[in-house]
Amino acid sequence: MRLTRPAWPTWPRPLRRLRGSRRPEALGRSGTAPRLPLPRTRRAQRRVAQGLMLACVVGIAPATWMHATADARVRTTADAPARDVAVVFGAGLWKGRPSPYLAHRLDAAAELYRTGKVKVVLVTGDNSREEYDEPDAMRTYLAGRGVPDARIVSDFAGFDTWDSCVRAKKIFGVDRAVLVSQGFHIRRAIALCRSAGIDAYGVGVDAKRDATWYYGGAREIFAAGKAAVDAVFTPDPRFLGPEEPGVTEALAAGKR
Repeated sequence: MRLTRPAWPTWPRPLRRLRGSRRPEALGRSGTAPRLPLPRTRRAQRRVAQGLMLACVVGIAPATWMHATADARVRTTADAPARDVAVVFGAGLWKGRPSPYLAHRLDAAAELYRTGKVKVVLVTGDNSREEYDEPDAMRTYLAGRGVPDARIVSDFAGFDTWDSCVRAKKIFGVDRAVLVSQGFHIRRAIALCRSAGIDAYGVGVDAKRDATWYYGGAREIFAAGKAAVDAVFTPDPRFLGPEEPGVTEALAAGKR
């Protein structure tokens, strides 16, 4: 069967502007849209300036709080204080294995264990879907780096940083910990875990400054606002559940 070309619609030619006709009132003399009117009185100008200043203060206040709370507690694996527990936050999987960013965090946690800085590693991540299991992938990676399986505890409901901190405190009974994450995230982790009641220090892992690094840094600007809200209102995590003895049992096993 032969196909016929569709009949394209014919558009009317633009109408010429008649001589002597006025330009539309919505346009200025140059034919462009008018500028936004500026406040004319000093009082109105002062209010606009005050509003802008307030917006700036509100915007930078969460980040200022975060740095003031955490800056003095950011360490390296070499000078991190000794704590019973290291908490490693999930950072995504690639084909079921830790992403490069997560692998760097786990390498740092394994070093803390090898040097005796920590006795137990709590891995906290997302397992909301059957096919996506961050904690088990983190456990497997750590075991391959020499951390005994009995010294690794999994939190399968660490859906975000606040949830991980609250669950570490309320579910696993962690009172003091060394947190492990990238440098652009570690201050938020420290600030939130301290707000959740944990005496926390953090190891900021170095990372290659690629697109992911820049995205993470930009994301922290907006995440600081949510962190401040979580710290003030202390909401329950998405899933709380009953207390779990994993950390206590792992520490007890290490003393035998």
